[in-house]
Amino acid sequence: QVQLVESGGGLVQPGGSLRLSCAASRSIFSINAMGWYRQAPGKQRELVAAITSGGSTNYTDSVKGRFTISGDNAKNTLYLQMNSLKPEDTAVYYCKAVFSLLEYWGRGTQVTVSS
Repeated sequence: QVQLVESGGGLVQPGGSLRLSCAASRSIFSINAMGWYRQAPGKQRELVAAITSGGSTNYTDSVKGRFTISGDNAKNTLYLQMNSLKPEDTAVYYCKAVFSLLEYWGRGTQVTVSS
């Protein structure tokens, strides 16, 4: 199994930056794929960014050029660097890992972008 714990959320003003972290209970090198999802009030959960064990990345169009997903194998941690934040980025952000045939989710961290 894989346990995931997100951190780094908070309240920021539009145009600000946040760096989310997802600490995994096992080496992320051994995890097939990891990603960040978000769910805003009244909306469906959506994929924000994903990265495979091979290093390929994908981003939803709304965050391209602003967000960067990366991993630190030595620290068993996945990151999401979020720049130029907009109010519409406000959501609970979740870390997901795919390991073997199963997917695992963190509990989420709140990101609020507001003036």
